[in-house]
Parts: sequence; structure tokens; C-alpha cells
Amino acid sequence: MTPTPRTAVVTGASSGIGRATALSLAATGYHVIAGARRLPLLEDLARTPGIHCAQLDVTDQDSVDRFVAEIDRCDVLVNNAGGAIGADSIAEANLADWQAMYDVNVLGTLRLTKALLPLLIESGDGQVVTIGSIAARESYRGGGGYNVAKHGVAALTRVLRIEMLGLPVRVSEIDPGLVETEFSINRFGGDAEAAARVYAGLTPLSAADIADAVTWVVQRPPHVNIDSMLILARDQVSAQVVHRRA
Repeated sequence: MTPTPRTAVVTGASSGIGRATALSLAATGYHVIAGARRLPLLEDLARTPGIHCAQLDVTDQDSVDRFVAEIDRCDVLVNNAGGAIGADSIAEANLADWQAMYDVNVLGTLRLTKALLPLLIESGDGQVVTIGSIAARESYRGGGGYNVAKHGVAALTRVLRIEMLGLPVRVSEIDPGLVETEFSINRFGGDAEAAARVYAGLTPLSAADIADAVTWVVQRPPHVNIDSMLILARDQVSAQVVHRRA
């Protein structure tokens, strides 16, 4: 009898790290449930064998409830939905932007984790992988609201790890540095030139690099928990210290 494939839920799957992770996990045999706000961008992904797509807005509890209601098994949850808005100083902070970053990064992660935790425990070998950021480890000029949000995600993830001790659920946080995706375009309100300057003259990580790490982490034996992982490009040594070639 063919064993039932393990099920992985991936949030923020319409592009970037989320999309790459959904494809990578499906390629290794997982049944993937991919969720994202922008349903039209999931159409190509939905044609991939092993991937089921559904609309999901992690900032909306009703959306989360509808999404989770269709799930009857969850072995892996990849909390990827998140993002940064702007790079204002504290003195010029936009409170609405700070609220939005907290809602999507911290409360979004909390909503999905809380909703799927019973299924993760029931699986007998569940795993939560949260995509954090170097911003969770290192504060930097202009990081403001994003630093606060990602530090909150890191705290949430660590508390979950502590609270899952003795239960069959592993908890991991993967913190990337510079990854060339839509992240910077979204951060700078669609300003492609500003986004391009972030990566100019260096070789950043790709979404596939982080997806490879997620796939490796979830494939460790059940007794092995990769608590945290910081992934940087060779050209980056800290949040704002990079090597740029002329």
C-alpha cells in the first residue's frame, strides 16, 4: 500500500520564498497546500502536481478560518507570509505602516500556528518552520517597524519551541539576509529603482536558496530539531554591511 504523503501548508505562496518552498516540497513528495492573498498569482502553481492552492489573508481571521476549515491533515507549517513597509526613521515613523507590519508578520504567524497546532500535534511528527529575517537578530538604521515585527516573530517562535517540549512538534526559524524577490519592491512601494539599489553590485540569495534550506530542515529525522538558521549571501556579513563590486 502506498503511504499517504505528508501534508505541508505554506503561507505567502504566490511569489518569492513561499512559491519556491511550495515547489520544492512538492518535488520531494509532499502534498502542499499553498495559501496567498493574490489568488490569480497562484494559478500556475495550482497546475503543479501535488500542490493545492487557496486564497488566504493571514491578517484576516475569517480568511484564516475558511482556509483552515478545508484542511484535515497538517504535518508541516511554513509560516512565510510577511514583509516590510518603508524604511523610515523612528522620528518619522508611520504608525499605520508599523501596525500593518505587526499584523502580517506577528499576528499572521500566530493565527496560522494557533489554528493548525492541533493537526500538527495529531500528526505525531509535526513541524513549524517560520521564515524570519536577519532583522530578527540585528537592529539597523531604518529598520524600525520591521525590526520590531521580526523580533516579535522570533520571540513567538522561541516560546512555541519551549511550549512544544514533550509534544511531537518541532519548531524552527530560518532567518535570511538579502534575498532578491519582490520583498524590496514591496518595501519601497513599487519603486523598482530603489529596490534594485539594494542588490546592486552583489550576488544576493535567491528564493530557491531558502526553499532548499526549508526542505532540508523538514527532512531531518524526527528527533532532530534545527532550532534556528541564519542564511546570508557571501557578499553580506550583517544587515547593512555588504561587499559591492564596481
